[in-house]
Amino acid sequence: MKGLLRNLGWPAICGLLLALLIVQQFPQLVGLPATRSSLPMASALTPSVGVVSFSEAVNHAAPAVANIFTIKQRRISSGSSGLNGQILGDYTPPMHNPNRQQSSLGSAVILRQDGYLVTNNHVVAGADGILVALQDGREAMAELIGTDPETDIAVLKIDLPDLPVATLSKGEQLHTGDIVLAIGNPFGLGQTVTKGIISATGRNQLGLNTYEDFIQTDAAINQGNSGGALIDAYGRLIGINTAIFSQSGGSQGIGFAIPAPLAVNVMEQIIEQGRVIRGWLGVEVQPLTDELAESFGLIQARGIVVSGVYRNGPAWVAGLRPGDVILSIAGEPAISGRQAMNVVARTQPGEPVTLEVLREGEPISFTAEVSARPTFDS
Repeated sequence: MKGLLRNLGWPAICGLLLALLIVQQFPQLVGLPATRSSLPMASALTPSVGVVSFSEAVNHAAPAVANIFTIKQRRISSGSSGLNGQILGDYTPPMHNPNRQQSSLGSAVILRQDGYLVTNNHVVAGADGILVALQDGREAMAELIGTDPETDIAVLKIDLPDLPVATLSKGEQLHTGDIVLAIGNPFGLGQTVTKGIISATGRNQLGLNTYEDFIQTDAAINQGNSGGALIDAYGRLIGINTAIFSQSGGSQGIGFAIPAPLAVNVMEQIIEQGRVIRGWLGVEVQPLTDELAESFGLIQARGIVVSGVYRNGPAWVAGLRPGDVILSIAGEPAISGRQAMNVVARTQPGEPVTLEVLREGEPISFTAEVSARPTFDS
């Protein structure tokens, strides 16, 4: 009997395992409903635009980004070989003409349908001619309306009908990590798009401009991208690409863009007034270091130190003097000289601002009437 059971046991077990396998893989054969695998099949994964593709954002923004070609006439003396400081591949012999043309590349963004564009001042500085090439193939010579070197903004105008216009961001707070796209004309290749994220906002003290409030991005920005658009994932303009930090001359993932609201404000002032008018107090300041704070008898280094006052300027008239420690301007804490200067610059000339100051350890409040910032020779 035991031998009979031993002989029948293995076939029974194998049959049971086979039955379980059939029920699991083919339940419909035994009258059970079919079940789906919990793992998604590759054919079921359908890419959705906006998640893995930014083509809609690019298609929306790209028509308003133009390529810029500037032309400069360069005078070459009869005794010069014309090769000084030039790349050999970019050299054109002057032949019998003592003048030759140098062309450079850049980008611009159309911000108004009546033909106004914004680019960087350094793109068009000293140009004898500026050619604007649109994405749709049209070209036009541009008129330089005005420049603001202190923010590196220049305003151009072209006379063409039915111009595409960039859509501005609605002003939502930008966040580090947001996806951004840079559109421009790097190395003269034609319109090119690169992708990255916002690496930081509010970058200043870079020594690039007088007034700095840059968006930092790791989207590749190269020569020719200057003046082009930095857009968000929805195709809205958030900045004007301006500069890169590089030790090799190529993009190293550290680029800077001027915020779109600042660029638009500068453009509108140049169009309406011919120049940008900024508030000015007429003070020179320096950081309040721990050593200076200790010499002033302060417990902590908070504020900025007045190192100089322009005679008969607003601060002079209000009563400020060297050695005063400015704690706040117009209710905003004075964190750095550049930040304080930006606060004053946003104030309309003729408006009063309140300054909270420490003088010899005693708090004093001053009211100064802001005036228009003079033009200083560089």
